[in-house]
Amino acid sequence: MQIQFCGAAQQVTGSAHLITLDNGFTILLDCGLYQGNHKSMLDFNENWFFSPPQVDCLILSHAHIDHSGRIPKLVKDGFAGNIFCTHATRSLCAIMLLDSAKIQERDAEYFNKRQLKKRKKSRKKMRSPLYRAEDASKAMEQFVSYSYERWFKVHEDVEVLFRDAGHILGSASVTLKITENGKTTRIGFSGDIGRPDRPILRDPKPMPPVDYLICESTYGDKDHEAKPAEEDRFLEIIKETCIEKQGKLIIPAFSVGRTQEIVYMLDQMETAGILPHIPIYVDSPLAVNATQVFGAHPECYDDDLHEYLLIDDNPFGFNRLQYVREVAISKGLNNSSKPCIIISSSGMMNAGRVRHHLFNSISDPKNTLLIVGYCSPDTAGGILRSGKETIKLFGEWKDVNIDIEIMDSFSAHADRGEMLDFIDNQRDTVKKIFLVHGEVKSQKNFRTWLFDRGFKKVEIPTLAQQYEL
Repeated sequence: MQIQFCGAAQQVTGSAHLITLDNGFTILLDCGLYQGNHKSMLDFNENWFFSPPQVDCLILSHAHIDHSGRIPKLVKDGFAGNIFCTHATRSLCAIMLLDSAKIQERDAEYFNKRQLKKRKKSRKKMRSPLYRAEDASKAMEQFVSYSYERWFKVHEDVEVLFRDAGHILGSASVTLKITENGKTTRIGFSGDIGRPDRPILRDPKPMPPVDYLICESTYGDKDHEAKPAEEDRFLEIIKETCIEKQGKLIIPAFSVGRTQEIVYMLDQMETAGILPHIPIYVDSPLAVNATQVFGAHPECYDDDLHEYLLIDDNPFGFNRLQYVREVAISKGLNNSSKPCIIISSSGMMNAGRVRHHLFNSISDPKNTLLIVGYCSPDTAGGILRSGKETIKLFGEWKDVNIDIEIMDSFSAHADRGEMLDFIDNQRDTVKKIFLVHGEVKSQKNFRTWLFDRGFKKVEIPTLAQQYEL
């Protein structure tokens, strides 16, 4: 049996790992889009380290685009197998992959218009979208969904178990039980590990003991802020920005997961009577659709949310909260100087409406940008996290005068201690751990952290590297 790391190897996006059995059966774990601008990765999304028609099945850990975003291209390029995931992941992918396709189409159209204007000065070829809406729709026909905690077969020699990873709605760790030549080998894939005691979702549940473990490492060198301080600090930032400075609080947030968590926290503040009387906007059509999907999957909720539903039957909405679909309203927010909270995607600020809000607000010191999760270093979010005083947006250099606050406690990714708790039951059984979905510095620190706590063999694969198991 062989495993090849075809994405998210010493990177945080583009998750894809190919397992090839001795009999030739192939299993792809995730098929994510690379999100960033690193020079060595510019062609990643266009190419494969394998032949899509020869992949027998795809097992998807969750719906985030850095794990699912190349599925329409995989199908477009000839993959004809089943795509296995949880029920909620299938529901989310139905809206997220279509949204991603529209982004691909718009980006290609914008690029081509610019090329036509300067064609005499440039020899760059016109660009086609990575995939189109019809490719996303076709891909959804190949999805097959299962509940948590039920073993199912994808091949006569391969059984699969989804277990709640507590990361986003429907997220799962994947356990494979593979029988070859009379011997059974268990391979675990953590997907993205969530955090305990977070709102909305159940806590992540450790996988069964495995022989080989593919483990995320996003926050392998960090510990998150505790929850009580998080709620107090969030309310303090709202008051400082919107009441004292009379400015805008802009919160870049992923449309799925992070947005709903922030809205739920604001809803609780409103119910408790402590939220200042200011308008709040969720400016993302995808977030609007995703929130409806959240409402349709209460089987993923934790006990606290089930209890809160007895007090408030709509935990994702209140009178001063407006969900924005229309472009005209979004543009109006850019031109308005009134105090408000704007929650908008994307979380890394590399695309979406939030870039327009950032462009129009970044040079005004009365405004605040609240960064609530990981941003790849080469995205706009990563640049702003690093403390740069200027940034290029829409081809124009802007001075960064906006206050920048960072609250990684909102992250849906476990920190190093929480990841250790998640994999601690593997200590005596796992033969080798492969660290993926992390920057190299974080991975090296996490590897040392694991060595110091009794784990013996921890690898950090490079892109396209293969291992015999």
